[in-house]
This record gives sequence, C-alpha cells and structure tokens, in this order.
Amino acid sequence: MKKRFQRILLKVSGEVFAGEQGYGIDPKVMETIADEIKEIYEMGVEVAVVIGGGNIFRGIEASAKGMERTSADYMGMLATLLNALALQNSLEKREVFTRVQSAIEMKELAEPYIRRRAIRHLEKKRVVIFAAGTGNPYFSTDTAAALRGMEVGAEVILKGTKVDGVFDRDPVNNPDAIKYDELSFFDVIEKELKVMDSTSITMCMDNDLPIIVFNVKEKGNIKRILNGEKIGTVVGARPRRVPR
Repeated sequence: MKKRFQRILLKVSGEVFAGEQGYGIDPKVMETIADEIKEIYEMGVEVAVVIGGGNIFRGIEASAKGMERTSADYMGMLATLLNALALQNSLEKREVFTRVQSAIEMKELAEPYIRRRAIRHLEKKRVVIFAAGTGNPYFSTDTAAALRGMEVGAEVILKGTKVDGVFDRDPVNNPDAIKYDELSFFDVIEKELKVMDSTSITMCMDNDLPIIVFNVKEKGNIKRILNGEKIGTVVGARPRRVPR
C-alpha cells in the first residue's frame, strides 16, 4: 500500500509520557510510543520527533509562580532532553537506529542541531529526535515542531495527544464536546482552539504545512494515518485537499 506521507514530524507532549501517574516517565507509555514509531519506521517512513517536557518541568508554569521566565524556560528545555534520551533508549532496544539532536549544546549526550545533518540522518533511515525546543526562551516545543518540520522538509506534523483530535471544548471535562474532522488554520485562530500555540499555527499556515491532531495512546493510530485512514483532526490551509 502506498504511504500517505514519506517524511513526517511527530510531536508528542511531555504529559503523554507521564501516563496515569501524572509526573515523570511511565515506562509502559514510553514502550508503547516506541512500538508505534518502530511500526512506521519499518514501513520506510522517515521520522523526526519533537518532544515536550511538561511531564518533568513546565517553564511557563514555573514563571507564573514567580521564577524568572528565561531561567524557567531553559529548565524546561533540559526536561525535553531527558524525554528524548528515554525515547532513544526504548527505540534502540527495538533495533531502530536513532540520533538525538539538541538545540542546546550537550555534546556528551546528543549531537548539536545541524539542519543538513538531520536531513542526512533521515535519508539514511534514522529516527531523529529533536531536544531542547528551539534553544531559545519564550518559544514552546510546538513552535520547535513547526520550525523543525519546515527545516527538514516534513510533509506533515502529526501531533500526538491524549484525546482523539480537536474539540470545541475540553472533552475530558465536557463529555458532549464536539470533535472537528477538518479545520483551516484560520478556523483555529478565530475559534481560539487548543491545537498548538498561535506562533506555531501562523508558521504552519504561512508555509502550508498541515497538522494532524490524533490520540497517540490508541495503538496503531500513526500507521492508520499513514495508510490514509481518517484519524483525528486535519488542520490545513485547504483541509479538504490534504495529500492522501
């Protein structure tokens, strides 16, 4: 079966890795996500990953409680590296070749982020995990996902969350919330929907990079998306013309 996309950027929030325990890294969740990535890796899909750090430390929350914002954001970037190394370990146990690239230099733990090197790794069928966001405070890992996706030529951002897509209200607290199957970037901005932050949405809109928001906890969802099934919510400039 022809794959829907050849090169993807998978964005996974740190909160997903915490699982039901709410903090830290749940080994079972990490193993599940590693299995999902291995499945599409074996299909020949080129996979880049951006990971959040909210399961360990959220800079914006610490800032709201009085910590100086720049220091708080750098601490959040370090949290993403912990998640990246944990995912790398899980993938390599499954014989999936990986590279971790960090926007903040930590040469004993990861390669520095170099765009051409990242693209070469993808061409050689290595999973590239991007850590430390953009390397700059005041920017979220959503922004890092949009930026890295465009830099490496990803055809789509797959945003893995804990729910089945984008809803008009929080589906966790509102059982009658309505799920959207397709949205334009303008819809997301106008309705103030919680897809990605406004900077990320604007970057994707300006560069016509579609986003698919889906439940990463449901086994097989990533493969289903790549096989053309309608999973989650498609966000794009022309949502009905997203490549199939």
